[in-house]
Amino acid sequence: MSRFRNILFDVDGTLIHSQPGIIHSMEYTFRTMGVDPEGIDLMRYLGPPLRKSFANHFDTPEKVEQAVEIYRRRYAEEGQHECTLFPGVKELLQDLRNAGYTLCTATCKPVSVVTPILENLGVRSYFEIVGGASEDQSVDNKTAVIQLVLNQLGTTEGTLMVGDRRDDMEGAQNCGLPALGALYGYGSREELEPYHPVAYAQNSREVFEYIASAE
Repeated sequence: MSRFRNILFDVDGTLIHSQPGIIHSMEYTFRTMGVDPEGIDLMRYLGPPLRKSFANHFDTPEKVEQAVEIYRRRYAEEGQHECTLFPGVKELLQDLRNAGYTLCTATCKPVSVVTPILENLGVRSYFEIVGGASEDQSVDNKTAVIQLVLNQLGTTEGTLMVGDRRDDMEGAQNCGLPALGALYGYGSREELEPYHPVAYAQNSREVFEYIASAE
């Protein structure tokens, strides 16, 4: 029997290929705010909290909040429809649920944003808890989101975080959880290595195989 019972999943870059919707919404936001996005490496913003990302470009809290509002409006209208499940993810979730694991999300997307995406992609029913950020700044980073989910679970024992970016590894570490690095997402081994994930997965099948065989 695996030593894990509860599996927390990052969403962007781990469950869903959301790059097109995020990049297009970022470009729209920067242009609306009078900033040329051509010279900005937008790929680095696939995953981290919005406010943290926009704070690199706007020098007041008011401008950051304005950028967040513009982004979320565009993402809600168009961006959330520009995403697909990574290959094998639906089967992964189904196999884990059938094997008795409790599945949760831990994403920096607000719950109100990620829930309809999961529903549209046909995977909402696999999750016991849809954990995500708040609309305001009260729950606005991966550590806070993971802690919120753990509070709802009522335990950290037997819990694994699965994610593709530094924020996922750091959040898991801050909350005392082991983490698995999803190398098929938007991060890299070099980005994740400093946080010593317990394993890496090149695809969703390897995620299942590690979880099922972990002692």
